[in-house]
Amino acid sequence: MLVAISVQHMLWGAGAAGCVATLLHDAAMNPAEVIKQRMQMYNSPYRKVTDCMRAVWQTEGAGAFYRSYTTQLTMNIPFQAIHFMTYEFLQEHLNPYRQYNPTSHMLSGACAGAVAAAATTPLDVCKTLLNTQESLALNSSNISGHITGMANAIRTVYKVGGITAYFRGVQARVIYQVPSTAIAWSVYEFFKYFITKQQEKRRAGH
Repeated sequence: MLVAISVQHMLWGAGAAGCVATLLHDAAMNPAEVIKQRMQMYNSPYRKVTDCMRAVWQTEGAGAFYRSYTTQLTMNIPFQAIHFMTYEFLQEHLNPYRQYNPTSHMLSGACAGAVAAAATTPLDVCKTLLNTQESLALNSSNISGHITGMANAIRTVYKVGGITAYFRGVQARVIYQVPSTAIAWSVYEFFKYFITKQQEKRRAGH
């Protein structure tokens, strides 16, 4: 019973750590995400980052860079919570003694990324719509101005493509996240192991 409670606390703690990290990360990176997605749009009129930044600022104001911030958090907080908790859950089963084990770290990281990516794809679709303000979606929904807010984005996606529209790109998103999270966790665990060993050597030298 005590072991089960301890594992449960560890999983919730990992999820909470992921959430806090996301709050800080997204506050800094949301404007960059807006610019990246606008430049990736089909027939994007922008060729340089500075051109895109200037055009968005002049035509839509500074608020455009944070129009999707709450949606970004709505997506990334559950993504990171699921991601961290799944990783710790798998490590508890694949590597219960928490030794440095590259295979278990890579496998756990890949599976954690896949689960989190698949579960949060609908939110990613809505975030992309808010960032890009795609004309096709605006015209199809008879929207004048801009799409603002998660609720509005959810309704618009449904009007344009129905339920299946929320899962467009899910395979690509999972395929992208699997190697990304596998590499990230492998590198993290390697350096944690390496630094710990160096500290142990220094202590032994004293």
